[in-house]
Amino acid sequence: MNMKVIVIGGCGHIGSFLVPMFIKAGYEVTAISRGKSKPYSRDYAWEKVNMVVLDREKETDFAEKIAAMNADIVVDLINFHVEDTRKMVKALKETRLSHYLFCSSIWAHGRVKTLEADPNDMRKEPLDDYGHNKFLSELYLKEQWRIAGFPATVIMPGQISGAGWTIINPWGNTNTKMFETIARGEKIYLPNWGMETLHHVHASDVAQLFFKAIEHRNQSLGESFHAVAEESMTLYGYARLMYEFFHQQPDIDFLPWDKWTEYEGNADEVSHTYYHIARSGKYSIENARRLLGYQPQFTTQETVIEAIQSYMERGVIKL
Repeated sequence: MNMKVIVIGGCGHIGSFLVPMFIKAGYEVTAISRGKSKPYSRDYAWEKVNMVVLDREKETDFAEKIAAMNADIVVDLINFHVEDTRKMVKALKETRLSHYLFCSSIWAHGRVKTLEADPNDMRKEPLDDYGHNKFLSELYLKEQWRIAGFPATVIMPGQISGAGWTIINPWGNTNTKMFETIARGEKIYLPNWGMETLHHVHASDVAQLFFKAIEHRNQSLGESFHAVAEESMTLYGYARLMYEFFHQQPDIDFLPWDKWTEYEGNADEVSHTYYHIARSGKYSIENARRLLGYQPQFTTQETVIEAIQSYMERGVIKL
């Protein structure tokens, strides 16, 4: 009998790559979604997927409904609150579950003290509620693995990118007009000295790591792993890459933070930038490579270029 897998958030960016991997490997797959979007990737494998519409935010017995499906593996891609993690663990303990995989984020780290950052650092200092809840869920899952043998693995993606995604730009936010400015060869200003970093990752590489964690279950239980590209990229390096992509001479200057916030002009985007660059770092994949055989198929540069090409094809940016 094939192993049964549930992917919560199965039609999102990670799920769009991960679900077909499961089908092609012979798993029986149920994809849970809110029914509001279709998978980003076109693949014949979706014809074999059991699609179920459930909304975690609206259904108070969401965890119990997942547990009632009695899967061997549950991949939880859209869990943002530690209380939801507690409910899921409680419900799944009564099933035949052999592996629960929780999607966290490098944002759980907050500011790191040394680079490369260790995914299993248990002294993370998250900067916001999102990161705080991800870290609390990680702590709870590791405690449950240690004291009760609950079979959990934590995967921490970087800035997920690729075709169809709204990517983080060289300002550290999602403004798309700045790419048009670069495409015209006009000057842009970066905050500070442009040396803060972003760590993009292609959604298919995130899916790869989830899949490998399941393939190497014994090595992954109780562990945390970063799902990122091999290299992070400075804001300056990212901006230069974009000028080169659009065949323009780089025209980059710098402003101190207070002046740059005035230049950027959008309070929400400035806040977005702050939380990205305050977490500047490089996130180690050493344990993912050693224990699971993880090897990113896309560099940071290839990932953002694919996303920009998608922007152009979809008319998100106009040249």
